[in-house]
Amino acid sequence: MAAGASRVFVSHLSGVPVFDPNGDQVGRVRDLVAMLRVGGRPPRLLGFVVEVVSRRRIFLPMTRVTGIESGQVITTGVVNMRRFEQRPTERLILGEFLDRRVRLVETDEEVTILDVAIQQLPARRDWEIVKYFVRKGRGGALRRKGETLTVDWSAVSGFSLEEHGQGAESLVATFERLRPTDVANALHHLSPKRRAEVAAALDDDRLADVLEELPEDDQVEIIGKLKEERAADVLEAMDPDDAADLLSELPEEDKERLLMLMRPDDAADVRRLLSYAERTAGGLMTTEPIVLRPDATVADALARVRRSDLSPALAAQVYVCRPPDETPTGKYLGTVHFQRLLRDPPFTLVSSIVDSDLVPLTPDTPLSVVTSYLAAYNLVSVPVVDESGSLLGAVTVDDVLDHLLPEDWRETDFHGEEWVAHGG
Repeated sequence: MAAGASRVFVSHLSGVPVFDPNGDQVGRVRDLVAMLRVGGRPPRLLGFVVEVVSRRRIFLPMTRVTGIESGQVITTGVVNMRRFEQRPTERLILGEFLDRRVRLVETDEEVTILDVAIQQLPARRDWEIVKYFVRKGRGGALRRKGETLTVDWSAVSGFSLEEHGQGAESLVATFERLRPTDVANALHHLSPKRRAEVAAALDDDRLADVLEELPEDDQVEIIGKLKEERAADVLEAMDPDDAADLLSELPEEDKERLLMLMRPDDAADVRRLLSYAERTAGGLMTTEPIVLRPDATVADALARVRRSDLSPALAAQVYVCRPPDETPTGKYLGTVHFQRLLRDPPFTLVSSIVDSDLVPLTPDTPLSVVTSYLAAYNLVSVPVVDESGSLLGAVTVDDVLDHLLPEDWRETDFHGEEWVAHGG
């Protein structure tokens, strides 16, 4: 989706087809899912409720939507077919906003919402509710009399968490602006009951990010209180190496049951990681580095490292390999660092600037050697290659630090006076 996309009224999206990148129809839009927020901020669009061929209604998150245009919605092609279940923080725009009677803030007049406009934020992927199309006076959408007007979202009362009371829903909205590490720190200090309520209210991607920052005991506690299908969804959203670390803490029967519920491709990556010893390059690596073919250009590489969901360590370099592009890849040819990408023209082939001097690690390389390797060559990530020369993944410096720091390091409050006193 292009930044600064035009405003869209949701009534125009009801029933429109949803297509994958190949032009095949996935289903039709039946509703849109929004989340209320605190602090005078407009509701944020989380995704679509899509009815697929089997008449099952599934959730399509905005992170999987690449276009909203001319009577259609385009997806990345990756769709979770599990049935949609509305969470406490979520509101259905067509089902709960339209035909609802609310009041204008300035005049206290009663109006009925006839339509809702959404718009993508400039330079971001987020979509928000920006306008309401309302009719003055009592009566629903079928009423023909009464002045109609379009007002800003802030001109209408009744859609803030402050007006809906407190609870886990309000906490989740308060956490929205915090980094996952800070949300994890806050969750760690909640009671187990409250922690479970907040975890249940977070969307899958957000909960996955937060789980990756929690101590192992909290991870196991939270994943154990989720419904098994939801737990599998969250594990799919986690980085494979973090999902493998979490699953390794569970009893064997629970681990296998969750792996069976995950998508086969995601489960295969995690199973591969679980086969390696914990404190080795294979046990530390992620299976999702940026992989490019030799005929890719610098422009292609920059487009890949620009993705907002990548960690800085993974975005620092790309790995050039022969097909297939997914790990395990074809023959590994070398890396290209981000700085080199900035120095060369966009049309330059990555194969012509690849660095093949550094010897990659093998999956059984012990942690002590991985650490020394990163330090000796001033790297933030390093490739892991099998005996046939295929790229298996990459070890990033953050995962190495995670295993070098004291076990309780995640329990440190990074915002308190103690952290400041120690130079934080």
